[in-house]
Amino acid sequence: MKQLPPKKRILYGNANYKEIVNEYGYFVDKTAYIKELEPVKDPVFLRPRRFGKSLWCNILECYYDINQKDHFDSLFGETYIGKNPTPMKNAYFVLHLDFSIIEPRGTIADIESNFNRKCNSKLKAVIGRLRHWFGNDLEIDKNDSLALNLEEILNVIWEKNLPKLYVIIDEYDNFANQLVISDKTALYDELTGDDSFLKPFFKTLKKGRKDGSIANVFITGVLPITLDDLASGYNIADFLTLHPKFECMLGFTQAEVDHLLDVIYQDYDIDPENRKEIEAVIKAHYNGYHFVEPLGESLYNS
Repeated sequence: MKQLPPKKRILYGNANYKEIVNEYGYFVDKTAYIKELEPVKDPVFLRPRRFGKSLWCNILECYYDINQKDHFDSLFGETYIGKNPTPMKNAYFVLHLDFSIIEPRGTIADIESNFNRKCNSKLKAVIGRLRHWFGNDLEIDKNDSLALNLEEILNVIWEKNLPKLYVIIDEYDNFANQLVISDKTALYDELTGDDSFLKPFFKTLKKGRKDGSIANVFITGVLPITLDDLASGYNIADFLTLHPKFECMLGFTQAEVDHLLDVIYQDYDIDPENRKEIEAVIKAHYNGYHFVEPLGESLYNS
């Protein structure tokens, strides 16, 4: 007798796409937007908290990572993009940085040190998985400047004609916003000043895009003003936040919520008598977001 797969579960708050797939989590398929997003150069997408930005970054990482090529079917086989892949699937090295882990504590030197250590650790892990491409000569010192380490890697990519690097930066404005909220104006001014350690990092990204060693840079955040402050030299960003085509890329439409509830009610044989009440609670707590068309369909957050 064929064993039935386990029932799907709601993996609340989980932003790890692999785990959602492997642990049979419910998933609203937004992967058709990968095809729309791929031609856009240096996109920046801003949304409030709880809109799935981190999960989307993780999905992009799984989709473009050359190391995930053998897992493409298991990860994306049941999705739109799995059935309609783009030419660049699993074509790049991927560097996925999450700025929300940067703690804005202490002096500006402390923040810089924390930034370099956390981001260089991720950079070192990426290089470790790509040793058969880079060899053993390239070493990442966690205490060095992230910009210098990244520039060294990009030089090797360019010189050896290796696969390009796809850079993902999630919550680029997180630690800067925390300084503003905490009323640490002096620290914020130092962070966004001409001598800030962030300026060389964003200049390195721009240089990598120009010479072709970086395939693309995808950035998420909450507020647009800090990108101007943090990266005044990064004038290549294409803000998609208010683009009608991408309004529903993150968050859930009414049709998506209705379909998800249909599936959950069916899977767990839930009495439909309380469906209207459940829908009213969900709408009251999660619905009502408009970003482009104020009179158009509202979106749910998660």
